[in-house]
Amino acid sequence: MDYVKITETPSYHNDLELMDTRTILINMNKEDQKVAEAVEQVIPQITKLVDALSERFQSGGRLFYIGAGTSGRLGILDASEIPPTYGMPHERVVGLIAGGDMAIRKSVEKAEDDTEQAWLDLEMHDIDRNDVVVGIAASGTTPYVIGGLRSAGKKGILTACITNNPRSPITQVSDIPIEVNVGPEFVTGSTRMKSGTSQKLVLNMISTALMIRIGRVKGNKMVNMQLSNDKLVDRGTRYIVEGLGISYEEAEELLKKHGSVKEVLDAAGKDI
Repeated sequence: MDYVKITETPSYHNDLELMDTRTILINMNKEDQKVAEAVEQVIPQITKLVDALSERFQSGGRLFYIGAGTSGRLGILDASEIPPTYGMPHERVVGLIAGGDMAIRKSVEKAEDDTEQAWLDLEMHDIDRNDVVVGIAASGTTPYVIGGLRSAGKKGILTACITNNPRSPITQVSDIPIEVNVGPEFVTGSTRMKSGTSQKLVLNMISTALMIRIGRVKGNKMVNMQLSNDKLVDRGTRYIVEGLGISYEEAEELLKKHGSVKEVLDAAGKDI
């Protein structure tokens, strides 16, 4: 092993059980402040991934996240938010977790140790060379994720990873490794903390930047969001009022007629 497994190294803080609540929280917050700085260091790699994704998406490609435990759940969370936020079909960004949907809520014993299952899960979606697979693993050693990335790479599919252990095994099977070194966890080895936070930030950056690059945002507005509740209808209506300079009632009528802010603006030949 030619790397240090940072996610398992001892916390910088000791005797946690002797701290009062305020001290625990202050020290946790001090550690959390390091996360954004660590993510900043990997922006070049995230840029490379988003640019590659944008090119493939324009040709009908898809984004797959694969992970286990916390990492898998974060991938599913990111994927599930794309349709309502940006109006994309559910099958364009897909999150897969070791152990299947049951593992979203409860741990599935040893599911992450299966090196073959991730590829079987991906094959169920008819994955091809136009798609991209991003493996998420704080440790960088999860067999489910490594196996999936290795199989995808052998099929000529672009692969990337998000890990918190630089030079870990997962980086060896990824075309674009994103290695976020957040240092030891406040509670030693508890990667649901800083590691998980960093993964969430990177996932936000990947999917949001991708949606912007492929035209799902105008100005700074989510003009393709699904109108699935009153709050979103109101938001969309206000966007149209701002963009077209018309009354709220007129804007709401147009929104309901066309189905999205983008369609209303396109019909009027306007940008926000």
